[in-house]
Amino acid sequence: MHDVLVIPSIDIKDRKTVRVVQGIPEVETCAYGNDPVEMAMLWRAENAKIIHVVDLDSSWTHSHINYSIISEICESVIIPVEIGGGISSLKDAEEMFNLGVSRIVIGSLIYKNEKEFLKILEKYGARKIVAAMDIVDNQIVISGRKLNTNLSATEYAKHLSEIGVERIIVTDVKKNGMLSGPNLDLTKSVAEASGINVTHSGGISDYSDLIKITELENKQIDSVIIGRALYENKFPCQKIWRVAESDIFN
Repeated sequence: MHDVLVIPSIDIKDRKTVRVVQGIPEVETCAYGNDPVEMAMLWRAENAKIIHVVDLDSSWTHSHINYSIISEICESVIIPVEIGGGISSLKDAEEMFNLGVSRIVIGSLIYKNEKEFLKILEKYGARKIVAAMDIVDNQIVISGRKLNTNLSATEYAKHLSEIGVERIIVTDVKKNGMLSGPNLDLTKSVAEASGINVTHSGGISDYSDLIKITELENKQIDSVIIGRALYENKFPCQKIWRVAESDIFN
């Protein structure tokens, strides 16, 4: 068994927290409403060490509607914030870091314009950049999960390692937001093929799924992004914490 970092996820659309199920956003119905800043403060209160944010508007339309919200999140918590969604140039990366984020997550750009991605990697270094792999039926999908590249997950993972990437987020899109259990075989295959650090994303339903990740022999899989299961209080003590913290934002 090895330690695994739990990373709460906040998906933002139209300046509100939403839940994403298989790539499709739904209005979040958690007890704390749909304010992304309040959610970030809640996860910090519940001892999160880093927060993962996805800007869906930027991902789909390159809109900046959520930029002020992202900045406010970074100002409201004292822990690192990583952001993904729509980063398609060195300028976009610079804007994200100027908002106060600690690490950026890049997916489609690597496939569409690797030369531009390498400029970002060279300027900020691999510790500040994470490569996102969204996968459907073992093939990489891009552009908000709308375009299938026909590239296998393992071959793409090898390539990412070869060009200098040091961390990959692996998401099985079909598991995303389904609370149906994680596809750990996929994550393990990516870790083994790439030889670099991997963050698992998608399918975590409860504490037992989390334990399965800690029991993996491959210690490269050192963190897990969790969204819906946290919002729906699927872990021991969450309800107790929520009662104790219910007046924080009042």
